[in-house]
Amino acid sequence: MRKGKIERNTKETKISCSLNLDGSGKADISTGIGFFDHMLELFVHHSLIDMELKTEGDTNVDLHHSVEDTAYAIALATIKALGEKKGIKRYGFFYIPMDECLSRCVIDFSGRPELVWKVNLGLEKIGEMDTELFLEFFKAFTNEAKCNLHIENIYGQNNHHIIESCFKAFAKSYRIAIEIDQKRNNQIPSSKGTL
Repeated sequence: MRKGKIERNTKETKISCSLNLDGSGKADISTGIGFFDHMLELFVHHSLIDMELKTEGDTNVDLHHSVEDTAYAIALATIKALGEKKGIKRYGFFYIPMDECLSRCVIDFSGRPELVWKVNLGLEKIGEMDTELFLEFFKAFTNEAKCNLHIENIYGQNNHHIIESCFKAFAKSYRIAIEIDQKRNNQIPSSKGTL
């Protein structure tokens, strides 16, 4: 089993994250932010990892630190579980339709961080969560996981549907990228020999 566990404590947040890349989609998540919990539960369910996550943050200030630092913790646990990345497919991509909208995600666990975020939202908040924090979540994940991550909402109107389709596309892309490629024979998936 490929597992990663991270304890991340700062003056702003206290986070415990453990995940199993070879799980079955079991989630035990508590960030104190209802809509964010919902999105992370969808991520776990559709990526088929198992994840236990508890975030305690300075939500009396705002939700920024909790969201950003949670992304750091998930990324760190992922990289720890991937180890040298031997045998993984490395790349993943997926399209997700949700009612009237369609979103796409492409990921490469390349060792180089780069985020492309093409998602326009018409609301300032979904539930209690500022919509600008979704960009911050994926930016923090990208920087810490050192991956290329391209997320685009191709079309859509309902903001809930747009964000949910982005998280589901991210989950499915992540799942494909972390899968073991039986033809790789425990090799690092790079012509350079390192990622």
